[in-house]
Amino acid sequence: MNYITGTFLNRSLRCSARPGPSFIHAIGPKLACCGLLLLGLLIASVPAHAQQKTGPGLSGDDALTWHGITLYGVIDIGVQYDTHSAPFSPYRPAASGNIVRQNDYESVTGLTPSNMGQSRIGLQGNEPLNDEWSAVFQVESFFNPQSGELADSLKSLVANNGKSQTAQSIGVDGSSAGQVFQTAYLGLKSAHFGTLTFGRQITLLSEGTIKYDPNYNATAFGLLGASNTYSGGGSQEYNRLDSTAKYALSFSDVVHVAVLYKFNGSDGGANTAFQANVGGELGGFSADAYYSKLKSAITASALSAAQVATLPALGYSPSNAVAATISDNSTYSLMAFYKADPLKFFGGLMRIAYANPATPLSVGYEDIGGYVLATVNTTAYTNQKTVQVYWTGVRYTVIPNLDLTAAYYGYRQNAYGTGSQGGCTTSAHSVCSGKFEAFSIDADYRFSKHFDAYLGAMYSGVHEGVASGYLNTTNINPTIGVRYKF
Repeated sequence: MNYITGTFLNRSLRCSARPGPSFIHAIGPKLACCGLLLLGLLIASVPAHAQQKTGPGLSGDDALTWHGITLYGVIDIGVQYDTHSAPFSPYRPAASGNIVRQNDYESVTGLTPSNMGQSRIGLQGNEPLNDEWSAVFQVESFFNPQSGELADSLKSLVANNGKSQTAQSIGVDGSSAGQVFQTAYLGLKSAHFGTLTFGRQITLLSEGTIKYDPNYNATAFGLLGASNTYSGGGSQEYNRLDSTAKYALSFSDVVHVAVLYKFNGSDGGANTAFQANVGGELGGFSADAYYSKLKSAITASALSAAQVATLPALGYSPSNAVAATISDNSTYSLMAFYKADPLKFFGGLMRIAYANPATPLSVGYEDIGGYVLATVNTTAYTNQKTVQVYWTGVRYTVIPNLDLTAAYYGYRQNAYGTGSQGGCTTSAHSVCSGKFEAFSIDADYRFSKHFDAYLGAMYSGVHEGVASGYLNTTNINPTIGVRYKF
């Protein structure tokens, strides 16, 4: 199975929740008991059988493969309650915010898609050219099953343009911007010489967080999946990148290396990206080290009412214009897991440094999906901002088709303000030092190789400078759902 697609499609369903009285109080004793009882009845009513993989690369009756081309898909949908949230979005891939967000002003219950992994449909091919080489390709589209919309994080932002916090819905930046294909690459593969591919591809850091996150980047149950900032090397738009070349090589299935390069656009060095990875496996232990350098990385946000008022003079429309902070980002990360059946232990450390861009972008720059930068901040990091990210967790395979996962995520930022805001440690300013933390617990039951059910929740909270401007500083998101894979 292709590593990129296989990693995504084999995300075992996992959920997360904070145990204890606060969690039960948040979701209500009856809902908690009914949910646990339902899962217990489901488990008791279905015979156990070993976990099976599904998706592209399978042979026989388990894959929709014809002449080396495989059609595959994932549909994931559930019901979620958030103690503090803005109304759910029909556009953002996850619909809800999952972790606490700045504009969370009410409690919300609704359908949420892609809680365990992105709902998608795609084609993948592997065509042997001779005894050594094969041609490979992959194209896939992301969609939101609860709304029928193509996944579009930037559309969730422009939906909030000009609105006050208490009038906004969930709006979160991301690499999905309504493109027809979220992944589209073509290349060559050799067992001896590795794989070289070109196109729009998932980044190495994203592959790493999927592999080493206890919840495999599940959006509902972990910081890494809910935010994408960290798997994007400091920018949520950089989990997948256009115009990339990627090369991966494995030595005897023990040591592997990979590099990715994003070619620059018309603005000289702007928009280039480089990532490198080296890692290995020995017995039940696996570890990988990553380096990422992003030039002129974009972090988009909704426009304020004052910024929207300037759009007519600029000739832009509020339906496709966003605000943006531009930075040069450097990331170092070490991730690992150890498997000792029936337990699997995970951990990771990451350091992201933000600096003012060496090649600033200008107002009018066209971002992914055809969205336009109507305002640009290129001086947000006169003092370097550093974020230390860390996570750990354990997965317990109770029976072959039931996994229980518990995880902890957190990050700390330094005080990077200037003048009177320099060195601050309170929530008065977003440049003050601060921290984020999240705890999760979840259960995933596989009825068959194609169909899963999951139940769990995550608690998240912000403190000091990270909490600046937040209407509420905590959220708990109990979620129950199902996923079908083919």
